[in-house]
Amino acid sequence: MQISTVEILKSYQMYVTSTPFKTVPNFFANMTIMKLARKATSLHLIDFGTSYGFQWPSLIQCLSERNGGPPNLRITTIELPQPGFRPTERVEETSRRLAKYCARFSVPFEFHVIAQKWETVRVDDLKIDRNELIVVNCLHRLKHVPDVTMMGKSPRDAVLKLIRKINPEIFIHGVVNGAYNSPFFLTRFKQALSHFEAIFDVFEATVPCEDHQRMFFERAGHGRDIVNVVACEGLEIVERPETYQKWQVRNVRAGLKQLPLDQELLKKVKTMSKSMGYHSDFRIDEDEQWMLQGWKGRVLMALSLWKRE
Repeated sequence: MQISTVEILKSYQMYVTSTPFKTVPNFFANMTIMKLARKATSLHLIDFGTSYGFQWPSLIQCLSERNGGPPNLRITTIELPQPGFRPTERVEETSRRLAKYCARFSVPFEFHVIAQKWETVRVDDLKIDRNELIVVNCLHRLKHVPDVTMMGKSPRDAVLKLIRKINPEIFIHGVVNGAYNSPFFLTRFKQALSHFEAIFDVFEATVPCEDHQRMFFERAGHGRDIVNVVACEGLEIVERPETYQKWQVRNVRAGLKQLPLDQELLKKVKTMSKSMGYHSDFRIDEDEQWMLQGWKGRVLMALSLWKRE
């Protein structure tokens, strides 16, 4: 089923006004980038999973207001190819929207697309220039990379090792904190039930049940994810989240070093979340240098900062 970009935009607007699960990590990531790019003349963002690019307009606007003018902005997006004859159609549409936004705010802009399995990307494909400030960003999308293949190798670990080879100034890593990555159906089903029960409880508390955009988001977003987790087996399973504690071990094993969270920025994020009027049961906490986002005591999202060891 083909879903229009307009429908996606409307449902996204509903999502960000009712929950902080996108606004908070996007704000934290963008402000972290802005702090690093204060004096940079050229900024290269390597974004794993750009999708519709909703994270970047606010960063572009902030860069345009920087003292001394904006840097040259280059975004390399690494996406999974879409099925069919136009594997890069969606992300190319995203590039056109971002180019118009950059032109509006007079930010020099380049956009490059790599649409292939992430574990097959090589450093040479990224056209790294060591005179640029290099930032790697991946918010909530590494869960779509398989853990282990039929050959016994881990594409997930291969992507993390690629990031280590890129050697960015910072790697911003956001994860969905889930445990329904088991090869065993009953374990996977129980964990998915627990996770999505909390997700749907969020909507019950924040959006009227008859709201059209809520119904669309539940059907086309979370509903699709649930079908994948419950009805598929083996390599057909796309939704494979891990807990932030497991990602911690995985990242360290790949040769990455965790960086401390900016405490002043963390305070700003908490203040912003309250000022936007989100439900009082949303929580922002910190554990082992991860920023945690939760609902009624359950951690649903986490974000941390890394660089090469």
